[in-house]
Amino acid sequence: MLVLGLMSGTSADGIDVALARISGAPPNLNAKLLGQTSFTFPRPLRKEILRVAEQQPIGAGDLSRLNFRLGRIFAEAALAACGRLGVPPQRVSLIGSHGQTIFHQGVASRYFGAWTASTLQIGDGSVIAARTGITTVSDFRPADMALGGQGAPLVPYVDYLLYRHPELGRVSLNLGGIANITVIPANAKPSQVFAFDTGPANMLIDALVQHFTHGRERFDRDARLARRGRINPPLLKVLLQDPYLKRKPPKSTGREYFGAAYVKKLLVLGRRYRARPNDLIHTATAFTAASVGDALHRFVLPNHRIHELIVSGGGAHNPLLFEQLSAFTVVPPRAVNFTALPKKAFAEMTLATPAQGFPHQKKQASFMSVLASSRFGVPEDAKEAFAFALLAYETFNQRPANLPSATGASGPAILGKISYAPPR
Repeated sequence: MLVLGLMSGTSADGIDVALARISGAPPNLNAKLLGQTSFTFPRPLRKEILRVAEQQPIGAGDLSRLNFRLGRIFAEAALAACGRLGVPPQRVSLIGSHGQTIFHQGVASRYFGAWTASTLQIGDGSVIAARTGITTVSDFRPADMALGGQGAPLVPYVDYLLYRHPELGRVSLNLGGIANITVIPANAKPSQVFAFDTGPANMLIDALVQHFTHGRERFDRDARLARRGRINPPLLKVLLQDPYLKRKPPKSTGREYFGAAYVKKLLVLGRRYRARPNDLIHTATAFTAASVGDALHRFVLPNHRIHELIVSGGGAHNPLLFEQLSAFTVVPPRAVNFTALPKKAFAEMTLATPAQGFPHQKKQASFMSVLASSRFGVPEDAKEAFAFALLAYETFNQRPANLPSATGASGPAILGKISYAPPR
């Protein structure tokens, strides 16, 4: 089958589209990425998506209209991608659309007398199927949550298919709005794979850039702004005490936690610790890398030998973040006395390689290589869209595609809802 995967993440930057050729069934499933492209949301629509995702008030009528409007936009992106990639829509058998998350609460809370967890992705699948003429699978997360899982992360099933290795332990890291990891021990069985969200990734960095540039810039291209500043050690130490980092997996998070309210808190802390705008952006970048490193040292490396960290997502294009990841995979952030380090050490730290480590630490005998996912045939920006093409394929073939060891579900689930195309 030729399958299109559509993905819009928590940053709501736009829609990534991946075209894949898929055949067979696990463990002999064959999938090849044939092409990728992306489309940005109109600025007013993105603003409304982010407003709603920040839990600002919206009426039922407007939410319904936003759901259908986004369905049309996803459909237009799918058709435009077919044009760009030179494939007639009639040849595409299936679309897998993640949709746009506007609410996700993986951990249950009391609601009208019952413990309730919930999630909501909009961009109606029936609208996509009708406007493209292609059967569409959407709304993947609720099936896992109905079995007591957190509904996230779902990509670990695909990570396992892509990256399992008989001798190498691997971790797949996606740096979208939120950072999440999939841990695949050497020669792992599916039940041995686990995954969770480590904390923020691009979400905080992008929000600070947009705040300080008054919307002129949407992200820190090539880390230019961060590199004009330096890490603020006391502030980074405070951020690393965030209670989310200490929670044991399975766990998931999103804009509900690391959204606008968290950015306001970060701006207040920046003023308290006298961090200039570029210092604050640099520190938020370091916080992303350090929170990933903290998760690895806290929950993964004590029990598993990991040889390779495979990085995808928009954050993989941030060179400073990539350098800091290399440093924090060597030394646990909790072991670093940030307030005692001289400024020169911080300048050197951001240039550390896995073999070098921190300037104040001895070299470690072993380390993991930090590699871009493009080294494995899947470009960094296409990984999640490619994943939802694969998940849709499995759903269409009535096969479960969650990993209960990753989500906490009580058992396997066939994910998503199928919207059939109108008869041709």
